[in-house]
Amino acid sequence: MASEQRGAIILNELAAKGSPQNDAPYPATAVAANLAQPTECSKGETLHSIPMVLNGSQDNESRYSVFTESQKRAIILSGSFCGLLSYMSSSIFYPAVDQISRDLGVSSSKINLTITVFLITQGIAPTMIAEFSEKAGRRPAYILCFVISIIANLGLGLQNNYFALLFLRILQSAGSCGTLSQGLVGDCIVSAERGKYIAYASVSMILGPSLSPILGGVISQKAGWRWIFWFLLIFSVAVFIPIALFLPETCRKVVDNGSIPPPWVCSNISDWRRFRNRASRGIPVDREKQIELHRNYRLKIPNPISTLTVLSDFESALLLVTLSFAMACYYAILTNISKTLYNLYNFSNVQISLAALSIGGGSILSSFTIGIFLDWNYRRHAKRLNLPLSRDYQMDLSNFPIELSRLQVGLPAMLLGALGAIGYGWTLSSDISVAVPIVFLFIVGYGITATTQVLNVLMSDIHPGQFAVAAAARNICQCLVGAATSAIIEPMSTAMGNGWAYTTLAMLFIFSLTGPWATMRHGMEWRKIKSEKGQ
Repeated sequence: MASEQRGAIILNELAAKGSPQNDAPYPATAVAANLAQPTECSKGETLHSIPMVLNGSQDNESRYSVFTESQKRAIILSGSFCGLLSYMSSSIFYPAVDQISRDLGVSSSKINLTITVFLITQGIAPTMIAEFSEKAGRRPAYILCFVISIIANLGLGLQNNYFALLFLRILQSAGSCGTLSQGLVGDCIVSAERGKYIAYASVSMILGPSLSPILGGVISQKAGWRWIFWFLLIFSVAVFIPIALFLPETCRKVVDNGSIPPPWVCSNISDWRRFRNRASRGIPVDREKQIELHRNYRLKIPNPISTLTVLSDFESALLLVTLSFAMACYYAILTNISKTLYNLYNFSNVQISLAALSIGGGSILSSFTIGIFLDWNYRRHAKRLNLPLSRDYQMDLSNFPIELSRLQVGLPAMLLGALGAIGYGWTLSSDISVAVPIVFLFIVGYGITATTQVLNVLMSDIHPGQFAVAAAARNICQCLVGAATSAIIEPMSTAMGNGWAYTTLAMLFIFSLTGPWATMRHGMEWRKIKSEKGQ
């Protein structure tokens, strides 16, 4: 009875309008069916799975995405695995910096410069790639990135002088595709479940920086540093072939919710098979929608203005400042860990890589636990407001406190990451067992990874229809700050000592939390004002 009363209140509103994000509306018959058939989600809560019964027949076309749950997981994990190449390329030769500097006859600071320019390019290039993927589709963007990476890794394996290394590292970074997996999440997943799925998309961002120093240390020690790039070449070719053959197009401006066949340039074997199977089951294609999407489809030079628009948004800017200082702490630790552990504990390349596993362990744990907390808190607020939840339909967030929902989970994790960086810095300044800084590395990995996940999800929520562009805006901030931090952390530690160097960065991170705190309190109000202005 309570469900029916609640249904009577919301039925007309949900049936009459969809999300302002051009997402699928709640059909009236589906809402009524949903309220009568709750699906158990977690203790004391339900997540309604709205059946597609319209006019007496099964209709999948009004759902947010026609892909099944297993297909969504496979798509997002595949995209994340592609991004692994980008994140591995960034840090895989950290343990080999001294070896490379000796072989090329240059200082270690010049080799560190190649890391800096890599991060700068990795920040700027995705602004173009993301905009390209929003117009041309995710698949053409992935193919372009892999072609660039393959050419760059081939050249890096063959080069033998510093300037060739510098140029090819810039080219290698231009092929970064790590932000595209965030676009896949936005294409397929509603806000109610983005916390869980963003964990899948973040796997590459976590495993890349964590595993690549281990691989780099082992490869450089056993086979020489040039084999680092041969390994990346083999890896990129091995991933590129199945992605080119089987990753379906998901961009909503190209295939809508996956029910419209993509243009031939975006098609592959999985698309052809999927639409053939849909036709055999009597599921028609909306020809008017297909003609409209194909008419608007363009392969053209991308314009980064969309990313700049996201950066200029006040709410986004507050969040990105916090993200930037969080990543400053993270990159400072990763960049300097090799020299620090070698000088203090006389570690080998392999031992340094194994010590760095602790930060990866914290990141992996954070990736999956924070996603669960985010989805739980979202459901809690929806239940408090008597709003229905669905895996198949996107809720209208204009009157939902999405900032409060996300940042109630995020702010404590942000503070934990900052305190972990402070603790790590001061343990390096003391004559103490190596186990203690390793514990703090784990805390840093957990807290800062949680920060990036929460802000990734929130940026997707407040920028509907611009999922990859929002991820590119986040990426440009974290990479440019990471590049600056990588360049200054060594002289900063030398001048101030490890304790004060990391405390300075962590305090900047803590002061920046005023931005998310203000967003948590006033974010929904700001979104309404922006909506009224038609932005």
